[in-house]
Parts: sequence; structure tokens; C-alpha cells
Amino acid sequence: MSLARAVATVGYVGLMRPAPGTWGSVAALPLAWLAMQGGPILFTVLTVLILPLGWWATTEATRGMADHDPSEIVIDEVLGQWIALLPLAWGAARAGVPVQALWPGWVAALVLFRLFDIWKPGPVGWMDRRVDAAGVMLDDTVAGLLAALGVVLLAGIAHGVML
Repeated sequence: MSLARAVATVGYVGLMRPAPGTWGSVAALPLAWLAMQGGPILFTVLTVLILPLGWWATTEATRGMADHDPSEIVIDEVLGQWIALLPLAWGAARAGVPVQALWPGWVAALVLFRLFDIWKPGPVGWMDRRVDAAGVMLDDTVAGLLAALGVVLLAGIAHGVML
């Protein structure tokens, strides 16, 4: 097994069945918590770095394959899930609380990201229709951005800011 395949499958989590995308999203949570221990700036930088890393790994792992987006590639789910979690990293730091104290936001981020990743509304679907590694990574990037927006909106409602 190559390094690219190990990265693309997030340590072979993508080989788990059923629903490897969901397994990838769930695996992203403890990895995100670990990365958040370095603070929101580090978490943001690491999140940004997943895009080129995942693009490279996906390109290499699918080289010569007819399927440009096999289900075992889940590095894109990690990227999207981490984007959905960005408001939590920054919100916890701003509030001076441990990020796990915002556990309802973690649940919302997971559910919303999976919803947008599976449903593929608007720009998520547009990115998904690309037949290359960029499409693999970018549809989950957009799904993560939509989920992050949903997390912010739900937090605003929960905290009485948006009623």
C-alpha cells in the first residue's frame, strides 16, 4: 500500500463498510479535537493544508483508475468535517472554554456536513460533477462551508442571538 492511498483513505478508515464517507467523517472528529488542542490558528492552518494534501493523495491513489472518486477515499470527508468544525474551534477559544464543552455544535457539524455531502445541493453538486481530484476535494469543501454556516446559525439561535 502506498503513502498516497494511506492518506486518501485516512489510515484505511475508508475501507470500512458500510458508508465509508460517514466513517471518514466520524474519524475526523477525534483527529479534529487533537488538532484543536493547539488552538484555533493551528487548527485552521491544518484544515487549509488538508486540501492540497488530499488533492495530491487522491490524484495518486486514483491514477489509472476509471473511477475518479472511489468510496474508500475519505480524506475529502475529513476536510469538509474540519471546515464544519472551524466555528467551534474559534468559538471555544473566544469563550475561553474547552472545545468539547461545545458538544452540541460537534453533533450539528457532523449531521449538517453529512447532510450536505449526501444531498449535494447547488454548488456542492457542481463541484461533485468534476471528474478529477479537484472535484473530489472541492465538493466536500463546499459542503463543509455550508455546514459551518449552519453551525453558526444554530449557535446563534441556541444562544438567543438570532430569534
